[in-house]
Amino acid sequence: MSTSFLEQVDIWQKAPFDNETQQAVAALKNNPEALEDAFYKDLEFGTGGMRGVMGVGTNRVNKYTFGRTTQGLSNYINSQFTTETPRVVIGYDCRHNSKELAEIVADIFAANNIDVFLFTDLRATPEVSFAVRHLGCHCGVVLTASHNPPEYNGYKVYWQDGGQIVPPQDRAIIDEINRTNYQDIRFDTQQSRIQHIDSDVDHAFQKASVEVGRIGNGNRSAVKIVFTSLHGTSITAIPQVLKAAGYDNVSIIEEQAKPDGNFPTVNSPNPEEPEALKIAMQKANDIGADIVIGTDPDADRLGIAVRNENNELELLNGNQTMVAMTDFILSKGSFTDTDNAFVGSTIVSTPMMLSLAKHYGIECKLGLTGFKWIAQMIEHYPNQKCLGGGEESFGFMVGDFVRDKDAVTAALLACELAAEAKSNGSSFFKTLLSIYNNLGLFQERLVSLVKKGKAGAAEIETLMKELRNNPPKTLDGNTITHIEDYASATRYSLQSQEKEIIPLPKANVLIFIAEDGTRVAARPSGTEPKIKFYLSVNTSLNATENYRTTKAVLDQKINRILTELGIS
Repeated sequence: MSTSFLEQVDIWQKAPFDNETQQAVAALKNNPEALEDAFYKDLEFGTGGMRGVMGVGTNRVNKYTFGRTTQGLSNYINSQFTTETPRVVIGYDCRHNSKELAEIVADIFAANNIDVFLFTDLRATPEVSFAVRHLGCHCGVVLTASHNPPEYNGYKVYWQDGGQIVPPQDRAIIDEINRTNYQDIRFDTQQSRIQHIDSDVDHAFQKASVEVGRIGNGNRSAVKIVFTSLHGTSITAIPQVLKAAGYDNVSIIEEQAKPDGNFPTVNSPNPEEPEALKIAMQKANDIGADIVIGTDPDADRLGIAVRNENNELELLNGNQTMVAMTDFILSKGSFTDTDNAFVGSTIVSTPMMLSLAKHYGIECKLGLTGFKWIAQMIEHYPNQKCLGGGEESFGFMVGDFVRDKDAVTAALLACELAAEAKSNGSSFFKTLLSIYNNLGLFQERLVSLVKKGKAGAAEIETLMKELRNNPPKTLDGNTITHIEDYASATRYSLQSQEKEIIPLPKANVLIFIAEDGTRVAARPSGTEPKIKFYLSVNTSLNATENYRTTKAVLDQKINRILTELGIS
């Protein structure tokens, strides 16, 4: 929109906005800073769709911003499918207003002559991705803000393949949304076009999850599992899938089992953070459990804690989980032709995925940050079988029946690995150490700097500009040999001065690569007010018993690099 934010404030105090909205805008005028933050821009699609704080304004989540998005999306869908009646499936998570907003979204689709499948209650995000293809839909929508704080909600869009929208659909949809005015929103629904769905799709999804994820040969009853849904949607799927797969020793954290958008027992419902799994870890220690599993509110991210070499519970990071589970899949040899199979990962995830794939003689394709790019690989290479994919931010996908991060099937796969390892006198963690021993120890760390609001966005832009104009020359004394700038899609050799094109869509990401394999990536988050720095270092591991001392050396190296870059 070209109007200034003050003009938008005036517009929101008139029809078609309802009285409640108009009064809320008027009240917001008493706080000029909050008023500007609510109206200075429109919510935008990022790596995981559109997310924002709930409230009134163009930069907030409400029935009008979601309504405008849905109207624009409806216009695009109808322009693309002119010879058939389009079908859309809608799911939502446990967040405040999710159900009400989902019903409004359904009403708008139906008002635009689009048939709607609406889940009767909250469901895991991977089930919605599955349902797009299972129900033969043209599009899917999930209302979720993933692991963001309680005041957030979001809007994620899937296309016919079950993957999140990517070019050219994303740009075309955004352009259509930008052409849509609030008075264009059609709230006059056709209820006959809305069909509620639940158990039939649940059973199909859970059956497929078991068929794809149950690949181990261990004693499943011997594994003690502690599971927490962190007040989110995975309670509707993971216990059922584990039971169907033969796991009968699962302890559920009851105080976190009830879906609740306030997430009352945790500071953040993010399984990446050790604090989020504190209650589950305590339960696991009390009963001597082998593995702890926790998920974020929409059940796409997976946190795993396992017994380490000292028999203590240790939370693995996303890179470790991804490497261990990918190795487990590849070790099963479920593919017959290595040339026709691949695994997927992202440019900011551990480079160890490339080493692992090479070890098995299979291709590892890399995409930009976000699982939509791994889903796109499946579409772009239909003659190759996708065995799975992962990213550092605790996301993993098993096979290709779901085209997004899938904590449900990934949880089963993790238990399969744990069960088989235990049956063989080993463990999940010892399996990981064995991989490190064979391929080298890779150590990663993510540092996120929170920069909120308009001023924060400007600060992030300045930081990225400074890194481009004055890049570091060394990383912990090791000369930087290559710089990858995804904004220009170029890889630049500092030695030969040669440039090569990176065959990926352009994105605001910088990666510095040193002669010893050290890597530092910088990117603004597409879904949160943050700039993220991803560090990766590696060395050989000559014996598994030297893991801790070798890891400490790499941790110290990362600390020095952070100090050098001024981001510690």
